[in-house]
Amino acid sequence: MKTKISTPDVPSLEQQQYVKKIHRNHLLIRIYQILLFAGFLTLWEVSARQHWINDFIFCCPSKLAQTLITMTSDGSLFHHIGITLYETLIGFVIVIIGSLLIATLFWWNETLSKVLEPYLVILNALPKSALAPVLIVWLGANKTTIIVCACSVAIFGSILNIYTGFTNVDSDKVKLIETLHGNRFQCLRLVVLPSNVPNILSIMKVNIGLCLVGVVIGEFLAAREGLGYLIIYGSQTFKMSHVLLSILILCVIAMLLYLILQQLEKKLIEYF
Repeated sequence: MKTKISTPDVPSLEQQQYVKKIHRNHLLIRIYQILLFAGFLTLWEVSARQHWINDFIFCCPSKLAQTLITMTSDGSLFHHIGITLYETLIGFVIVIIGSLLIATLFWWNETLSKVLEPYLVILNALPKSALAPVLIVWLGANKTTIIVCACSVAIFGSILNIYTGFTNVDSDKVKLIETLHGNRFQCLRLVVLPSNVPNILSIMKVNIGLCLVGVVIGEFLAAREGLGYLIIYGSQTFKMSHVLLSILILCVIAMLLYLILQQLEKKLIEYF
């Protein structure tokens, strides 16, 4: 009796061409992005050297590079970056854990959510920069104030968004658990939380940026170290290279933190 040997599926010529086309498009997009950034830096440098713009106010890439080398060699730049990252990550963890616990409490007790939800909406709409001076008076000019400021920027909207996701879960699945004599905790563990994993991950990607914004606001007012302090110090002493370098580093940090959470989101969605 002859046995049939299974051969792996080989992509057709059309499929291979389609995959190559997608890779080529992605490569072209990256090249265009790099060329655009390089062209911007070149135009900026030429404009400063030709005095089309005031190089004292707008600085130039070569001065930024010199400042980067100087601050890297003496270690001060890494110190400021480390402080800002530490405060951002601590605030982010507090926001995520606190948001999940409070949103779960609201889902568990509908009366409590109806009582407190209007206050959360008001607090979420309040400009958080207005709270920073009050926090300094209450808590002092220290890292605790900066972390609380970071949390205040993100936590109210995070609670509302997570709670909304909890309440929009498929009611049929919840009724099925209840029909099988499941309790409230089992509904939360088996239906509500797993259904909201993509929503929670999306909220996390937003919150990491908001926490970074909150940290910078706090460092503007209550810090002697960190990238926010470096921006204020540079503007007060007219060291624009410090200001612009700090802003560029904040952009890089925000992008890297977002990419890390994006990769985490892909892995967790595949798992669930």
